Amino acid sequence: MLILDTNTWSQQQFSDCELGDERRTRRLVRLAEQVVSHPSGGFPEQTETWADLKAAYRLLDRAEVTFQSVAEVHWQQTRRRSAGRYLVLGDTTELDFGIQREIPDLGPTGNGGGWGFLLHSALLVAAEGEEIFGLAGQTIHYRQPRPKKENATQRLGRDRESKVWGDVIDAVGRPAEEVELVHVLDRGADNFEVYCHCLEQATDWVVRVAQKERNILTPDDERLPLKSYLETLPLSGTYELLLRARPGQAARTAQLEVRHGVLRVPLPAHKSPYVKRINPGPLEMHVVAVREVDAPAGVEPIEWILLTSLVVEDFEDAWVVIGYYEKRWLIEEWHKALKTGCRVTERQLKTKPRLEAMVGLLSVVSVRLLQLKSAARAEPGRLARQMIPPRWIALLQAARKNLKPVKSLTVGEFYRELAKLGGFIGRKSDGEPGWITIWRGWQKLRLMVRGAELTEAI
Repeated sequence: MLILDTNTWSQQQFSDCELGDERRTRRLVRLAEQVVSHPSGGFPEQTETWADLKAAYRLLDRAEVTFQSVAEVHWQQTRRRSAGRYLVLGDTTELDFGIQREIPDLGPTGNGGGWGFLLHSALLVAAEGEEIFGLAGQTIHYRQPRPKKENATQRLGRDRESKVWGDVIDAVGRPAEEVELVHVLDRGADNFEVYCHCLEQATDWVVRVAQKERNILTPDDERLPLKSYLETLPLSGTYELLLRARPGQAARTAQLEVRHGVLRVPLPAHKSPYVKRINPGPLEMHVVAVREVDAPAGVEPIEWILLTSLVVEDFEDAWVVIGYYEKRWLIEEWHKALKTGCRVTERQLKTKPRLEAMVGLLSVVSVRLLQLKSAARAEPGRLARQMIPPRWIALLQAARKNLKPVKSLTVGEFYRELAKLGGFIGRKSDGEPGWITIWRGWQKLRLMVRGAELTEAI
Protein backbone atom coordinates (compact mmCIF):
# COMPACT_ATOMS: atom_id res chain seq x y z
CA MET A 1 0.00 0.00 0.00
CA LEU A 2 1.30 3.47 -0.90
CA ILE A 3 2.24 5.50 2.17
CA LEU A 4 1.16 9.13 1.70
CA ASP A 5 2.82 10.54 4.81
CA THR A 6 6.28 11.59 3.63
CA ASN A 7 8.02 11.10 6.97
CA THR A 8 6.72 7.55 7.36
CA TRP A 9 7.63 6.76 3.75
CA SER A 10 11.18 8.13 4.12
CA GLN A 11 11.72 6.13 7.30
CA GLN A 12 10.52 2.97 5.59
CA GLN A 13 12.75 3.42 2.55
CA PHE A 14 15.99 4.69 4.06
CA SER A 15 16.20 4.18 7.85
CA ASP A 16 18.05 0.86 7.45
CA CYS A 17 20.70 2.20 5.05
CA GLU A 18 24.25 1.38 6.15
CA LEU A 19 26.22 4.62 5.83
CA GLY A 20 28.84 4.07 8.52
CA ASP A 21 27.17 6.35 11.08
CA GLU A 22 23.60 6.54 12.38
CA ARG A 23 23.67 10.32 12.05
CA ARG A 24 24.25 10.03 8.30
CA THR A 25 21.32 7.63 7.99
CA ARG A 26 19.08 10.08 9.89
CA ARG A 27 20.25 12.87 7.62
CA LEU A 28 19.44 10.75 4.54
CA VAL A 29 15.93 10.08 5.87
CA ARG A 30 15.45 13.80 6.45
CA LEU A 31 16.76 14.68 2.97
CA ALA A 32 14.52 12.02 1.37
CA GLU A 33 11.48 13.53 3.09
CA GLN A 34 12.38 16.99 1.79
CA VAL A 35 13.03 15.72 -1.74
CA VAL A 36 9.83 13.69 -2.01
CA SER A 37 7.81 16.69 -0.83
CA HIS A 38 9.06 18.70 -3.85
CA PRO A 39 10.56 16.20 -6.33
CA SER A 40 11.13 18.61 -9.22
CA GLY A 41 13.00 21.21 -7.19
CA GLY A 42 16.74 21.49 -6.73
CA PHE A 43 18.32 20.87 -3.34
CA PRO A 44 18.22 24.60 -2.44
CA GLU A 45 14.43 24.56 -3.01
CA GLN A 46 13.86 21.23 -1.27
CA THR A 47 15.79 21.93 1.91
CA GLU A 48 14.12 24.40 4.24
CA THR A 49 17.20 26.07 5.76
CA TRP A 50 20.78 26.91 4.82
CA ALA A 51 21.90 24.46 7.51
CA ASP A 52 19.85 21.68 5.88
CA LEU A 53 21.33 22.46 2.47
CA LYS A 54 24.91 22.36 3.78
CA ALA A 55 24.14 19.11 5.61
CA ALA A 56 22.81 17.58 2.37
CA TYR A 57 26.00 18.46 0.49
CA ARG A 58 28.18 17.15 3.34
CA LEU A 59 26.20 13.90 3.28
CA LEU A 60 26.68 13.43 -0.47
CA ASP A 61 30.42 14.10 -0.07
CA ARG A 62 30.92 11.14 2.28
CA ALA A 63 32.64 8.12 0.71
CA GLU A 64 30.12 5.83 2.45
CA VAL A 65 27.18 7.51 0.70
CA THR A 66 27.07 5.88 -2.73
CA PHE A 67 24.51 4.95 -5.36
CA GLN A 68 24.42 1.41 -3.95
CA SER A 69 24.34 2.27 -0.23
CA VAL A 70 21.47 4.74 -0.77
CA ALA A 71 19.27 2.46 -2.92
CA GLU A 72 20.20 -1.05 -1.69
CA VAL A 73 17.61 -1.22 1.11
CA HIS A 74 14.85 -0.27 -1.35
CA TRP A 75 16.02 -2.99 -3.76
CA GLN A 76 15.99 -5.58 -0.97
CA GLN A 77 12.52 -4.55 0.21
CA THR A 78 11.21 -4.78 -3.35
CA ARG A 79 12.57 -8.31 -3.79
CA ARG A 80 10.79 -9.58 -0.66
CA ARG A 81 7.65 -10.94 -2.27
CA SER A 82 5.09 -13.51 -1.18
CA ALA A 83 3.90 -16.38 -3.38
CA GLY A 84 2.88 -15.51 -6.91
CA ARG A 85 4.18 -14.39 -10.29
CA TYR A 86 5.83 -11.00 -10.80
CA LEU A 87 7.26 -9.21 -13.82
CA VAL A 88 10.74 -7.65 -13.76
CA LEU A 89 10.77 -4.89 -16.38
CA GLY A 90 14.36 -4.16 -17.37
CA ASP A 91 15.67 -1.27 -19.46
CA THR A 92 18.53 1.21 -19.85
CA THR A 93 18.30 4.98 -20.02
CA GLU A 94 20.98 7.60 -20.63
CA LEU A 95 21.51 10.33 -18.08
CA ASP A 96 23.21 13.25 -19.84
CA PHE A 97 24.38 15.97 -17.44
CA GLY A 98 25.79 18.19 -20.19
CA ILE A 99 29.28 18.07 -21.64
CA GLN A 100 29.73 21.80 -21.05
CA ARG A 101 29.65 21.30 -17.27
CA GLU A 102 33.01 19.47 -17.38
CA ILE A 103 32.24 17.06 -14.53
CA PRO A 104 35.32 14.80 -14.17
CA ASP A 105 35.22 11.02 -14.73
CA LEU A 106 31.86 10.77 -16.50
CA GLY A 107 31.52 9.10 -19.90
CA PRO A 108 30.14 9.91 -23.34
CA THR A 109 26.41 9.59 -24.01
CA GLY A 110 24.33 9.63 -27.16
CA ASN A 111 26.51 9.99 -30.25
CA GLY A 112 29.37 11.27 -28.12
CA GLY A 113 28.08 14.80 -27.70
CA GLY A 114 26.76 14.21 -24.17
CA TRP A 115 28.45 13.58 -20.84
CA GLY A 116 27.05 11.27 -18.15
CA PHE A 117 26.34 7.56 -17.74
CA LEU A 118 23.87 4.77 -18.44
CA LEU A 119 21.42 3.69 -15.76
CA HIS A 120 20.05 0.15 -16.10
CA SER A 121 17.10 -0.66 -13.85
CA ALA A 122 14.72 -3.52 -13.06
CA LEU A 123 11.20 -2.46 -12.06
CA LEU A 124 9.11 -5.09 -10.27
CA VAL A 125 5.38 -5.02 -11.08
CA ALA A 126 2.41 -7.34 -10.67
CA ALA A 127 1.82 -9.90 -13.41
CA GLU A 128 -1.89 -9.13 -13.09
CA GLY A 129 -2.97 -5.50 -12.83
CA GLU A 130 -0.64 -2.48 -12.68
CA GLU A 131 0.62 -2.53 -9.10
CA ILE A 132 4.21 -1.27 -8.89
CA PHE A 133 6.34 -2.66 -6.07
CA GLY A 134 9.62 -0.86 -6.71
CA LEU A 135 13.09 -1.32 -8.14
CA ALA A 136 14.54 -4.80 -7.67
CA GLY A 137 18.05 -3.89 -8.84
CA GLN A 138 20.07 -1.30 -10.77
CA THR A 139 23.54 -0.64 -12.07
CA ILE A 140 25.44 2.32 -13.52
CA HIS A 141 27.62 1.88 -16.61
CA TYR A 142 30.15 4.27 -18.15
CA ARG A 143 30.77 3.95 -21.87
CA GLN A 144 34.36 3.44 -22.90
CA PRO A 145 35.84 4.20 -26.32
CA ARG A 146 35.95 1.08 -28.49
CA PRO A 147 39.57 0.06 -29.19
CA LYS A 148 40.64 0.38 -32.80
CA LYS A 149 40.91 -2.86 -34.81
CA GLU A 150 39.17 -4.79 -32.03
CA ASN A 151 38.34 -8.39 -32.96
CA ALA A 152 35.37 -10.44 -31.69
CA THR A 153 37.36 -12.22 -28.99
CA GLN A 154 38.72 -8.95 -27.61
CA ARG A 155 35.25 -7.37 -27.65
CA LEU A 156 33.72 -10.27 -25.71
CA GLY A 157 36.48 -10.10 -23.12
CA ARG A 158 36.08 -6.44 -22.15
CA ASP A 159 33.44 -4.64 -20.05
CA ARG A 160 30.73 -4.32 -22.69
CA GLU A 161 27.57 -2.22 -22.43
CA SER A 162 25.42 -5.30 -23.11
CA LYS A 163 26.64 -6.93 -19.88
CA VAL A 164 24.41 -4.67 -17.78
CA TRP A 165 21.42 -6.89 -18.60
CA GLY A 166 23.03 -9.97 -17.08
CA ASP A 167 24.52 -8.02 -14.18
CA VAL A 168 21.09 -6.77 -13.07
CA ILE A 169 19.44 -10.17 -13.62
CA ASP A 170 22.07 -11.62 -11.26
CA ALA A 171 21.54 -8.76 -8.78
CA VAL A 172 17.79 -9.47 -8.69
CA GLY A 173 18.74 -13.09 -8.12
CA ARG A 174 16.74 -16.24 -7.60
CA PRO A 175 13.12 -15.92 -6.55
CA ALA A 176 12.02 -17.11 -3.12
CA GLU A 177 10.08 -20.33 -2.75
CA GLU A 178 6.64 -20.16 -4.42
CA VAL A 179 7.62 -16.92 -6.19
CA GLU A 180 7.98 -16.75 -9.99
CA LEU A 181 9.90 -13.95 -11.70
CA VAL A 182 9.57 -13.17 -15.40
CA HIS A 183 12.13 -10.75 -16.84
CA VAL A 184 10.43 -8.66 -19.54
CA LEU A 185 13.06 -7.04 -21.74
CA ASP A 186 13.30 -5.12 -24.99
CA ARG A 187 15.51 -5.74 -28.02
CA GLY A 188 18.73 -4.70 -26.30
CA ALA A 189 18.50 -7.92 -24.26
CA ASP A 190 18.23 -10.24 -27.28
CA ASN A 191 21.53 -11.83 -26.42
CA PHE A 192 22.48 -15.46 -25.73
CA GLU A 193 24.17 -14.44 -22.48
CA VAL A 194 20.97 -12.84 -21.15
CA TYR A 195 19.05 -16.10 -21.53
CA CYS A 196 21.86 -17.94 -19.73
CA HIS A 197 21.73 -15.50 -16.81
CA CYS A 198 17.95 -16.05 -16.51
CA LEU A 199 18.46 -19.82 -16.50
CA GLU A 200 21.17 -19.60 -13.86
CA GLN A 201 18.86 -17.52 -11.64
CA ALA A 202 15.89 -19.88 -12.20
CA THR A 203 13.78 -17.08 -13.68
CA ASP A 204 11.66 -16.89 -16.83
CA TRP A 205 11.87 -14.33 -19.58
CA VAL A 206 9.97 -12.54 -22.35
CA VAL A 207 12.43 -10.78 -24.71
CA ARG A 208 11.69 -8.92 -27.92
CA VAL A 209 13.84 -10.16 -30.79
CA ALA A 210 16.34 -7.80 -32.39
CA GLN A 211 17.93 -10.29 -34.80
CA LYS A 212 15.32 -11.78 -37.14
CA GLU A 213 18.03 -13.10 -39.45
CA ARG A 214 19.73 -15.21 -36.76
CA ASN A 215 19.77 -18.96 -37.28
CA ILE A 216 17.65 -21.12 -34.99
CA LEU A 217 16.97 -24.85 -34.73
CA THR A 218 13.44 -26.00 -35.53
CA PRO A 219 11.73 -28.88 -33.66
CA ASP A 220 12.97 -31.10 -36.54
CA ASP A 221 16.59 -29.95 -35.95
CA GLU A 222 16.61 -27.97 -39.17
CA ARG A 223 18.75 -24.84 -39.06
CA LEU A 224 16.81 -21.88 -40.43
CA PRO A 225 16.83 -18.09 -40.15
CA LEU A 226 14.24 -17.13 -37.54
CA LYS A 227 12.40 -14.99 -40.09
CA SER A 228 11.97 -18.02 -42.37
CA TYR A 229 10.80 -20.24 -39.51
CA LEU A 230 8.08 -17.75 -38.54
CA GLU A 231 6.63 -17.97 -42.05
CA THR A 232 5.97 -21.70 -41.50
CA LEU A 233 3.90 -21.19 -38.32
CA PRO A 234 0.11 -21.40 -38.58
CA LEU A 235 -2.16 -18.56 -37.52
CA SER A 236 -3.05 -18.94 -33.84
CA GLY A 237 -5.49 -16.04 -33.44
CA THR A 238 -6.17 -12.35 -34.02
CA TYR A 239 -6.94 -9.31 -31.88
CA GLU A 240 -7.36 -5.54 -32.09
CA LEU A 241 -5.07 -3.01 -30.41
CA LEU A 242 -6.10 0.61 -29.88
CA LEU A 243 -3.10 2.89 -30.50
CA ARG A 244 -3.09 6.37 -29.03
CA ALA A 245 -2.25 9.37 -31.18
CA ARG A 246 1.44 10.25 -31.44
CA PRO A 247 3.29 13.13 -33.12
CA GLY A 248 2.74 12.68 -36.84
CA GLN A 249 0.35 9.74 -36.40
CA ALA A 250 -3.36 9.73 -35.68
CA ALA A 251 -4.93 7.29 -33.26
CA ARG A 252 -5.96 4.03 -34.91
CA THR A 253 -7.08 0.48 -34.22
CA ALA A 254 -4.50 -2.06 -35.40
CA GLN A 255 -5.55 -5.53 -36.59
CA LEU A 256 -2.97 -8.03 -35.33
CA GLU A 257 -2.26 -11.68 -36.17
CA VAL A 258 -0.56 -14.01 -33.70
CA ARG A 259 1.58 -17.09 -34.37
CA HIS A 260 3.64 -19.21 -31.99
CA GLY A 261 6.04 -22.13 -32.05
CA VAL A 262 8.94 -23.92 -30.36
CA LEU A 263 12.61 -23.50 -31.27
CA ARG A 264 16.14 -23.76 -29.94
CA VAL A 265 18.73 -20.99 -30.00
CA PRO A 266 22.19 -22.44 -30.76
CA LEU A 267 25.38 -21.26 -29.09
CA PRO A 268 26.96 -18.20 -30.73
CA ALA A 269 30.00 -18.71 -32.95
CA HIS A 270 32.06 -16.39 -30.74
CA LYS A 271 31.60 -17.23 -27.05
CA SER A 272 32.29 -14.84 -24.20
CA PRO A 273 34.28 -16.04 -21.17
CA TYR A 274 30.96 -16.30 -19.28
CA VAL A 275 29.36 -18.59 -21.89
CA LYS A 276 32.51 -20.70 -22.05
CA ARG A 277 32.44 -21.10 -18.26
CA ILE A 278 28.84 -22.29 -17.98
CA ASN A 279 29.09 -24.28 -21.27
CA PRO A 280 25.36 -24.62 -22.05
CA GLY A 281 23.79 -26.47 -24.95
CA PRO A 282 21.28 -24.91 -27.38
CA LEU A 283 18.53 -23.17 -25.41
CA GLU A 284 14.95 -24.31 -25.97
CA MET A 285 12.27 -21.63 -25.83
CA HIS A 286 8.98 -20.57 -27.39
CA VAL A 287 8.41 -17.78 -29.87
CA VAL A 288 5.32 -15.56 -30.16
CA ALA A 289 5.04 -13.42 -33.29
CA VAL A 290 2.61 -10.49 -33.54
CA ARG A 291 2.16 -8.79 -36.90
CA GLU A 292 -0.18 -6.01 -38.02
CA VAL A 293 -2.20 -6.59 -41.18
CA ASP A 294 -3.78 -3.95 -43.43
CA ALA A 295 -1.82 -1.10 -41.85
CA PRO A 296 -2.65 2.37 -43.27
CA ALA A 297 -0.51 3.60 -46.15
CA GLY A 298 2.67 5.31 -44.97
CA VAL A 299 2.52 3.73 -41.50
CA GLU A 300 5.08 1.13 -40.44
CA PRO A 301 3.16 -2.02 -39.40
CA ILE A 302 3.51 -3.27 -35.84
CA GLU A 303 5.69 -6.35 -35.49
CA TRP A 304 6.69 -7.95 -32.20
CA ILE A 305 8.68 -11.16 -32.13
CA LEU A 306 8.98 -12.39 -28.56
CA LEU A 307 11.21 -15.19 -27.26
CA THR A 308 10.08 -16.68 -23.96
CA SER A 309 10.84 -19.50 -21.57
CA LEU A 310 7.12 -19.71 -20.71
CA VAL A 311 5.23 -22.58 -22.28
CA VAL A 312 3.03 -21.45 -25.18
CA GLU A 313 0.70 -24.18 -26.42
CA ASP A 314 -2.27 -22.14 -27.67
CA PHE A 315 -3.54 -18.63 -28.35
CA GLU A 316 -4.47 -18.12 -24.69
CA ASP A 317 -0.85 -18.80 -23.63
CA ALA A 318 0.41 -16.48 -26.37
CA TRP A 319 -2.01 -13.79 -25.18
CA VAL A 320 -0.47 -13.97 -21.69
CA VAL A 321 3.05 -13.46 -23.11
CA ILE A 322 1.87 -10.52 -25.25
CA GLY A 323 0.18 -8.98 -22.21
CA TYR A 324 3.42 -9.22 -20.23
CA TYR A 325 5.37 -7.48 -22.99
CA GLU A 326 2.79 -4.72 -23.28
CA LYS A 327 3.53 -3.80 -19.64
CA ARG A 328 7.01 -2.62 -20.65
CA TRP A 329 5.57 0.89 -20.98
CA LEU A 330 5.60 1.08 -17.16
CA ILE A 331 9.40 1.30 -17.02
CA GLU A 332 9.29 3.96 -19.74
CA GLU A 333 6.91 5.86 -17.45
CA TRP A 334 9.41 5.39 -14.60
CA HIS A 335 12.16 6.90 -16.78
CA LYS A 336 9.84 9.86 -17.41
CA ALA A 337 9.20 10.21 -13.67
CA LEU A 338 12.97 10.23 -13.03
CA LYS A 339 13.83 12.70 -15.80
CA THR A 340 10.74 14.93 -15.87
CA GLY A 341 9.20 14.50 -12.43
CA CYS A 342 12.52 14.60 -10.55
CA ARG A 343 14.54 16.50 -13.19
CA VAL A 344 17.50 14.25 -12.44
CA THR A 345 19.81 15.59 -15.15
CA GLU A 346 19.25 19.22 -14.16
CA ARG A 347 20.83 18.83 -10.72
CA GLN A 348 23.81 21.15 -10.39
CA LEU A 349 26.15 18.76 -8.56
CA LYS A 350 29.76 18.89 -9.72
CA THR A 351 31.31 15.53 -8.84
CA LYS A 352 30.72 11.97 -10.01
CA PRO A 353 30.18 10.52 -6.48
CA ARG A 354 27.58 13.20 -5.63
CA LEU A 355 25.72 12.57 -8.89
CA GLU A 356 25.66 8.80 -8.39
CA ALA A 357 24.35 9.06 -4.81
CA MET A 358 21.75 11.59 -5.92
CA VAL A 359 20.57 9.24 -8.68
CA GLY A 360 20.15 6.47 -6.09
CA LEU A 361 17.92 8.73 -4.00
CA LEU A 362 15.88 10.06 -6.92
CA SER A 363 15.42 6.56 -8.35
CA VAL A 364 13.45 5.62 -5.25
CA VAL A 365 11.55 8.91 -5.22
CA SER A 366 10.52 8.45 -8.86
CA VAL A 367 9.06 5.03 -8.01
CA ARG A 368 6.78 6.80 -5.56
CA LEU A 369 5.64 9.24 -8.25
CA LEU A 370 4.69 6.34 -10.51
CA GLN A 371 2.95 4.53 -7.65
CA LEU A 372 0.61 7.49 -7.21
CA LYS A 373 -1.06 6.49 -10.47
CA SER A 374 -1.04 2.74 -9.88
CA ALA A 375 -2.55 3.20 -6.40
CA ALA A 376 -5.56 4.89 -7.98
CA ARG A 377 -6.10 1.88 -10.25
CA ALA A 378 -5.27 -0.96 -7.84
CA GLU A 379 -8.36 -0.55 -5.61
CA PRO A 380 -10.41 2.34 -7.03
CA GLY A 381 -13.63 1.27 -5.29
CA ARG A 382 -12.15 1.04 -1.80
CA LEU A 383 -13.19 3.73 0.69
CA ALA A 384 -10.58 6.50 0.75
CA ARG A 385 -10.69 6.80 4.56
CA GLN A 386 -9.36 3.23 4.82
CA MET A 387 -6.11 4.15 3.01
CA ILE A 388 -5.65 7.92 3.11
CA PRO A 389 -4.99 10.08 6.22
CA PRO A 390 -8.06 12.10 7.33
CA ARG A 391 -6.17 15.42 7.09
CA TRP A 392 -5.35 14.82 3.43
CA ILE A 393 -9.00 14.12 2.63
CA ALA A 394 -10.19 17.14 4.64
CA LEU A 395 -7.79 19.51 2.89
CA LEU A 396 -8.68 18.13 -0.53
CA GLN A 397 -12.34 18.69 0.32
CA ALA A 398 -11.56 22.28 1.23
CA ALA A 399 -9.76 22.79 -2.10
CA ARG A 400 -12.30 20.87 -4.21
CA LYS A 401 -15.66 22.15 -3.00
CA ASN A 402 -17.81 19.55 -4.79
CA LEU A 403 -16.00 16.55 -3.34
CA LYS A 404 -18.20 13.73 -2.04
CA PRO A 405 -18.61 13.19 1.74
CA VAL A 406 -15.80 11.32 3.49
CA LYS A 407 -17.97 8.32 4.31
CA SER A 408 -18.61 7.50 0.63
CA LEU A 409 -15.47 8.91 -1.09
CA THR A 410 -13.53 6.14 -2.89
CA VAL A 411 -9.81 5.89 -3.57
CA GLY A 412 -10.42 6.35 -7.31
CA GLU A 413 -12.46 9.51 -6.70
CA PHE A 414 -9.82 10.88 -4.31
CA TYR A 415 -7.06 10.51 -6.90
CA ARG A 416 -9.19 11.90 -9.70
CA GLU A 417 -9.88 15.04 -7.65
CA LEU A 418 -6.21 15.14 -6.69
CA ALA A 419 -5.32 15.15 -10.41
CA LYS A 420 -7.72 18.06 -10.95
CA LEU A 421 -5.59 20.05 -8.51
CA GLY A 422 -2.73 19.35 -10.89
CA GLY A 423 -4.51 20.51 -14.04
CA PHE A 424 -6.55 17.45 -15.07
CA ILE A 425 -9.84 18.74 -16.50
CA GLY A 426 -11.81 15.54 -15.96
CA ARG A 427 -14.21 15.66 -18.89
CA LYS A 428 -15.88 12.43 -20.00
CA SER A 429 -13.61 12.33 -23.06
CA ASP A 430 -10.41 12.79 -21.05
CA GLY A 431 -10.11 9.22 -19.76
CA GLU A 432 -8.11 8.56 -16.62
CA PRO A 433 -5.47 11.04 -15.34
CA GLY A 434 -1.79 10.29 -15.84
CA TRP A 435 0.89 10.28 -13.17
CA ILE A 436 2.09 13.81 -14.03
CA THR A 437 -1.22 15.52 -13.20
CA ILE A 438 -1.67 13.29 -10.14
CA TRP A 439 1.85 14.21 -9.01
CA ARG A 440 1.26 17.94 -9.54
CA GLY A 441 -1.94 17.72 -7.52
CA TRP A 442 -0.17 15.73 -4.84
CA GLN A 443 2.50 18.44 -4.61
CA LYS A 444 -0.15 21.11 -4.04
CA LEU A 445 -1.97 19.01 -1.46
CA ARG A 446 1.30 18.22 0.30
CA LEU A 447 1.97 21.97 0.63
CA MET A 448 -1.47 22.37 2.22
CA VAL A 449 -0.70 19.56 4.67
CA ARG A 450 2.66 21.13 5.49
CA GLY A 451 0.99 24.50 6.06
CA ALA A 452 -1.55 22.93 8.41
CA GLU A 453 1.26 21.23 10.35
CA LEU A 454 3.18 24.51 10.69
CA THR A 455 0.03 26.34 11.79
CA GLU A 456 -0.48 23.84 14.59
CA ALA A 457 3.13 24.33 15.69
CA ILE A 458 2.70 28.10 16.17
